[in-house]
Amino acid sequence: PGMIRKALFWLHLGSGVITGLVVAMMSLTGVLLTYELQLIAWADRAFYATPAPDAKRLPLDTVLAAAEGDGVTGKQLTIYNDPTAPVLVSAGRRQPSVFVNAYTGEVLGEPSPGIRSAMSSLMYWHRWFNATGDARQTARLVTGVSNLAFLFMILTGIYLWLPKVFRWSLLKARLVFRKTYDSVKERDFYWHHVFGIWSAIPLIVVVATASVFSFRWASDLVYIAAGEEPPQRGGGSAIEEVRTVPADSRRSLDVMMETAASHTDEWRTIRLTVPVPNAAEVEFEVDRGNGRQPQLRDTVVVDATTGQVAAVRGLSDRTPGSQARSWIRFLHTGEVFGVVGQTIAGVVSLTSLFMVWTGFALAWRRLITPLFRRRREASKAPA
Repeated sequence: PGMIRKALFWLHLGSGVITGLVVAMMSLTGVLLTYELQLIAWADRAFYATPAPDAKRLPLDTVLAAAEGDGVTGKQLTIYNDPTAPVLVSAGRRQPSVFVNAYTGEVLGEPSPGIRSAMSSLMYWHRWFNATGDARQTARLVTGVSNLAFLFMILTGIYLWLPKVFRWSLLKARLVFRKTYDSVKERDFYWHHVFGIWSAIPLIVVVATASVFSFRWASDLVYIAAGEEPPQRGGGSAIEEVRTVPADSRRSLDVMMETAASHTDEWRTIRLTVPVPNAAEVEFEVDRGNGRQPQLRDTVVVDATTGQVAAVRGLSDRTPGSQARSWIRFLHTGEVFGVVGQTIAGVVSLTSLFMVWTGFALAWRRLITPLFRRRREASKAPA
């Protein structure tokens, strides 16, 4: 056991020294991204306006036309369950989007570009040092490997946290902060242990789920563990023929939207991907959560001819592997559990910074300080 502990200690220390700065960068940006959803929602409130008492919402086709007249090719509409909220018209992922007043058709402009740009930059730093072009893949590999090294440090750290001699006084010192310490070295040692043990479990979740985004094999492993064949990527897929019906037999988008909204009284947003002309069915994504909780999101398929619900698909209707992959995406940020989950993820990201700082301090005293001491002693030795 002594040799195993010693080997794990040096592997733990070496991993920390090599990857510590990268881990610190990911931890810092993780802290700053903790309440991304709330910050964006707060900034977007500037576009909200109380309608006139007798105002009526414009047809969705009119809202769509207003955005297209402003140069945004509307491919997706997001309707909020708030009478003061505008409609978000998007041209697609990472494409231009605008807010449109739901009552007047006025194009209000791009939604909160400043805060969204800042959050995107932080995310790109978090994932790949904000690198571009060919350098992005290299940077992504560095952060991915550093993340795996951090997972190794957490797991070995749990073992190394255990004192060599089991006494309550020793365990307590590694569980609870003391008011004072005899030296800075002792403070760093115990802070490293206290921060580490209390954040270990949520950090394992945060760090392990990040590996799924960094490495294809980790993502495939999720499906394999569920007994499924991993989905193929980059091979393209056959274009499914969309069934159409005569234009004069179709209900309006607004009637179909009302049908989708009646699916639940608790919806927060309804997202409509603009269908092909005269499509026989239209899909609405009805979200009861914060937009990043797959368990609170359903796809309601509405028959365009009858205006009635044709099908409802939720998370439970997907394969186990697909369900797990959806959960993992927002387990990493804690958003799948709402504000509480976000806060936990943000707090353990902050404790990671303290662990990097105390870890570097301890490593410096163990590895570098003795070199200076020996040099001073050698310089003082008689010739």
